[in-house]
Amino acid sequence: MGISEEGPAVDIMDAREIHTPVMLDRCVELLAPALQKPGAVLIDGTLGMGGHSEAFLERFPDLHLIGLDRDRDALRIAGGRLERFSDRTTLVHTVYDDVDTALSEAGVDRVDGILYDLGVSSLQLDVADRGFAYAQDAPLDMRMDQSIGVTAADVVGEYGEGDLRRIFERYGEEKLAARYARAIIAARADAPIERSGQLVQILSDATPAAVQRAGHPAKRVFQALRIEVNGELAALERAVPAAMGALAVGGRIVVLSYQSLEDRLIKRAFAEATASTAPAGLPVELPEHAPRFRLLVKGAELASDEERARNSRAIPVRLRAAERVREAR
Repeated sequence: MGISEEGPAVDIMDAREIHTPVMLDRCVELLAPALQKPGAVLIDGTLGMGGHSEAFLERFPDLHLIGLDRDRDALRIAGGRLERFSDRTTLVHTVYDDVDTALSEAGVDRVDGILYDLGVSSLQLDVADRGFAYAQDAPLDMRMDQSIGVTAADVVGEYGEGDLRRIFERYGEEKLAARYARAIIAARADAPIERSGQLVQILSDATPAAVQRAGHPAKRVFQALRIEVNGELAALERAVPAAMGALAVGGRIVVLSYQSLEDRLIKRAFAEATASTAPAGLPVELPEHAPRFRLLVKGAELASDEERARNSRAIPVRLRAAERVREAR
């Protein structure tokens, strides 16, 4: 796989300390019926530091894991954490929508389980110099794969006012998008905006006092920039249908979302897959029109009150799950 040995100074024990997998027991419970058979294959489409994957490999001794991540640092750390399972793991440096490449590298055509734990990872949030966290001053980067692509500094430094407003509205659902876009344009005329602390100050100065009391003014803008820099929603729109198409009959998919834009995409994809395609007015549903999937949970599940109190990153999570019940025709 060629993952660099260089990266943040995070060892395996540090990874376990800073990464508490969200809704781990529930993910295992939902995927277990599909993973108990000999030779089962699970795709962890957002490997991160390997917390979920480690639990699955421990629980299912015949399981083969295909772990995907675009972040080379995450792959390096997860590779160390999962080293004792190296004969049962295939780690792939790719974006989570590239399911075909993952299957090819693992030498399989179909899988039995798929897990997506979306959003920004613990590693990206907790290693300050990645620039994801508005609470820490760092270079304004936000790339999940630091080897390619534009940075958040490129976006705030080069996008026009209209484009900034668009991404703040679309990806951050920010009501003050226009005000923030104007403030950024004005500020960068005086000096380049290269650090997260600079951007936080600009946004804070542009935020009315009454709004500041309702929450941190940078939260939604940083979310929007991260989504824009990494093309997250476009990748997710491609990833879910590709992943569902890779599931064998009886295979299951679980998706953890952390903001409403992600959850709406998942809800729509699952609704389409679990709907009959029979024409309106057809008296009897023919087998070829029957749904390809069935929902495993009603709506979106939340983490328990106990977990939310213990792990703040579980507070916004929304879990959805589905099972493949027939092949497409």
